[in-house]
Amino acid sequence: MTRLSRDASLIAERLLSLPRGSRIMAGIAGPPGSGKSTLAEAVVEEINRRQPNLAALFPMDGFHFDDAVLREMGRLANKGAIDTFDVHGLRHMIERLKRNEDEVVAVPVFDRSIEIARAGGRLIGRDTGIIVCEGNYLLMRQPPWERLKPIFDLTVMVDVDIEELRKRLRARWEGFGLDEAAILHKLDGNDLPNGVSIMQGSAEPDIRVVNG
Repeated sequence: MTRLSRDASLIAERLLSLPRGSRIMAGIAGPPGSGKSTLAEAVVEEINRRQPNLAALFPMDGFHFDDAVLREMGRLANKGAIDTFDVHGLRHMIERLKRNEDEVVAVPVFDRSIEIARAGGRLIGRDTGIIVCEGNYLLMRQPPWERLKPIFDLTVMVDVDIEELRKRLRARWEGFGLDEAAILHKLDGNDLPNGVSIMQGSAEPDIRVVNG
């Protein structure tokens, strides 16, 4: 069993052991490139392996501001920073999902191939008992982000060494065909500072996972 599989199994067990009187919400946070998305997907897969169709994934990346909005804000070059997300919209959606009053909820999904969030990109039905939300800033202590953590029934932080982060993020942007100048801007001007702020500014989670 791989480290990822062990971590996913542990988190899945914790979620399945929680009282099931209402919908369970988990929050998995971590810096860009930490592996939080892969872990969240593995947790959902493990839960559904044990109890089919019980869990669903909900990424916070669907709440990126649109590029047109970021351009007006003068923040397009810093897309992915904490102020480039609709935190209030995200919070209201998490609260709505937690209440589980609607037959089905359409949530936005970020399409990395076009760098744009697609509204209604995923449907989550009322019979989904566990939702795993993943995103960089879910556990941040700064207002108004600090209002997110209390909504979750279980929180997870994925930690990774900063040099390992640099290697992973460089590989990511090389895979998208960026030249060296663009890669350095992404790394040192945005991704790595964001990663450090997440590691230093997040609240203590229920579970801490070291990946790398």
